[in-house]
Amino acid sequence: MKSFARPARAFALSVTSFIFAAIATVFVISLLAAWAGRPVSSAPGSKEPAKKTMRAFGSEEELKNYFRRLLEDRKRELARGRNNNTGNPPAAPNAALNQAASSDAKSGEGLAGKDESITNTQHAGVDEGGIIKLHGDHLVVLRRGRLFTVAIGDNALKPISAVDAFGPDINPRYTWYDEMLVSDDTVAVIGYSYERGGTEVGLFNIDRAGSLSYRSTYHLRSNDYYSSRNYASRLIGSKLIFYTPLYLSPYSADPFAQFPAVRKWHKGATPAEFQRIVSATHIYRPERPLNPTYGLALHTVTVCDLAQNDFKCEATAVLGPAGRVFYVSPESVYVWTTDWSRYGQQSKESSTLYRMPLDGSSPSAIGVSGSPVDQFSFLESEDKHLNVLVRSNSAGDGMWGAEVAAGDVALMRLPLSSFNDGSQNASSWIYHPLPKPAGYTFQNRFVGNYLLYGTGSGWGAPQNNKANLYAVNWTNGDTSELELKHGVDRIEALGSDAIVVGTDGQDLHFTSVHLGDSPELVDEFIRKGASQGELRSQGFFYKPDGTDSGMLGLPISVPGRAGYEHLFQGSAAILFLRNQSLHFEELGELGAESDKAVDDGCRASCVDWYGNSRPLFVRGRVLALLGYEIVEGSLEDGRMRETRRINYAPQRTQVTRGD
Repeated sequence: MKSFARPARAFALSVTSFIFAAIATVFVISLLAAWAGRPVSSAPGSKEPAKKTMRAFGSEEELKNYFRRLLEDRKRELARGRNNNTGNPPAAPNAALNQAASSDAKSGEGLAGKDESITNTQHAGVDEGGIIKLHGDHLVVLRRGRLFTVAIGDNALKPISAVDAFGPDINPRYTWYDEMLVSDDTVAVIGYSYERGGTEVGLFNIDRAGSLSYRSTYHLRSNDYYSSRNYASRLIGSKLIFYTPLYLSPYSADPFAQFPAVRKWHKGATPAEFQRIVSATHIYRPERPLNPTYGLALHTVTVCDLAQNDFKCEATAVLGPAGRVFYVSPESVYVWTTDWSRYGQQSKESSTLYRMPLDGSSPSAIGVSGSPVDQFSFLESEDKHLNVLVRSNSAGDGMWGAEVAAGDVALMRLPLSSFNDGSQNASSWIYHPLPKPAGYTFQNRFVGNYLLYGTGSGWGAPQNNKANLYAVNWTNGDTSELELKHGVDRIEALGSDAIVVGTDGQDLHFTSVHLGDSPELVDEFIRKGASQGELRSQGFFYKPDGTDSGMLGLPISVPGRAGYEHLFQGSAAILFLRNQSLHFEELGELGAESDKAVDDGCRASCVDWYGNSRPLFVRGRVLALLGYEIVEGSLEDGRMRETRRINYAPQRTQVTRGD
């Protein structure tokens, strides 16, 4: 578990440890403002009319003075607390991360984008970092600290190349190579290193023959970006976009030593080689008080042009509270921050939402209430509104935060024109209270004109809990409640309609939902004795072949198991279903041969934090990535039959054919 175990997150993780640790975090999250009572006034101390964008610091000296004032305010607050004998506040949830920041200081497009997408993304055209991508006639796979290519052109299925996902002079100990993106002939691997520089970006060349070669590595000073649901990187065209938080301490003698910086890796590289990438004039702050008691963060969005060989990057940062959820639309990056210091208080300013346009214009902000659950809580709609599902007891999606969000539920519909310099709050009228579901692990998704949400088993053991699915038409607020025979563990789009996947404690259910004028359940398929084999959004894929038909695939585990076990065990198979007008027909499964697994001599990233199984629909072919195996199938008389499989693990190139 990253927040507690990184750099040792591969050690002794159990569902009990991370669930209880995450729940403990919830008790120190502030009780945020109720939706109905927020005034439409500006923040305290704001006397001037709000500007449309935030102001950057004018100089390094102004930024130093700002931190100096924060420190003086904090000392006065502590003195008042001692004099009033108020006792100690709750422990800061990000204390371990502040310590990590200190240790850090010491120590698409292109060919893939022109081809069909093989990644289940939130927005078309906004590719997300993942474990498998397409480059021309080759699949590119990131697994357990290595990159692999597999040829699929001319009906091939053949391992081609394999290299370490890190440089030849890099010790990969305590480094997690999590995400990969491909742009033209560049493969970018995004990881996190505790021993070197925080976020690590490794660049590799890939040619038309599928051969991989190492180019360079860059380290960016940051804290761990990990989220159990979100992805740190996006690719729009050739622009690599990634979000990183960096937790600051106002008590530091040199606050700039903590700031985002980059260095090019070479043998013998030292911390002194880090060069800051965010100047004071590119750091923005809202026109509202910030409380450093529980830590502040520089929420940094870095954009690097992968079309340039010198890895030229530009970064913009906003200063705010530590808790965060971030969302990338085709036009902007949004960062929702939550102040953890408001524990037990009814604060009207405990959250701030930042908007950072991708066109390079200045960021803006607004005071808000509550917190989204994850990136799927957002939708920037074509009517120039930002739609966000928020809960009252939530502090973002960092680490496992999304798994323990709780409290009241509301839909916020914020006109983009409302963003300002951060001095004003969002109107109370834009919050629409919604039914609060029973249960714990919360899932939500915008599909078409609807927001869908419910609760399920998540990372825990399959629970025999029937759940209600709530469907909210965000254009008019109409809300429907649909009774399911199972929990809600996954919500995905099927064209303009939806599918909900969840367990009843024994079996895995797939329920189709028609999202017309009045949402309704249409059909249900039950896979006996199974559970999801993957929890990541990219584990699912739907390939339409008509306006209301297509094929879907999802990794499954047989027998059913607790969600967290996917970190240590591969999926048993990929299950394929045919969708015809929201009615499901089982096509069959492509299964793994886990009994033939061999020791891969893993040196890095030896826990599959981002999963290891994916259904793939490529150029009319059906493939199943199952750990180190890729299995191909074909439909014969309406049933999926295995035609061949390869094992692309290191030192293995065996090909076997099905009967």
